[in-house]
Amino acid sequence: QVQLVESGGGVVHPGGSLVLSCAASGSTFYLYYMNWYRQAQGKGREWIAGIRADGGTHYPDTVRGRFTISRDNSKNTVYLRINNLTPEDTAIYYCQGPQDSWGQGTQVTVSS
Repeated sequence: QVQLVESGGGVVHPGGSLVLSCAASGSTFYLYYMNWYRQAQGKGREWIAGIRADGGTHYPDTVRGRFTISRDNSKNTVYLRINNLTPEDTAIYYCQGPQDSWGQGTQVTVSS
């Protein structure tokens, strides 16, 4: 199974930006459709971005324009940039890949 490791979370002030990373194992990362999800405390897991093997991206309307997913196949890594953070973005952020593989998540806390 693909191993995924997220990083880049932390405490950020409202209005700030953050880039999360998700490193994947294996030699066929370039073939994978990758997703980012998040889960706020007491809420269900929410899909927030997806990226195809060819780089095409998908977002729900709730985050489109503030979130940007990208990938670097040479580094087996997918990224999520979040702009104009608000306290409502506070959550654990997860990446998800093939065979329903999931990382351990990275905590993002938006607080002044």
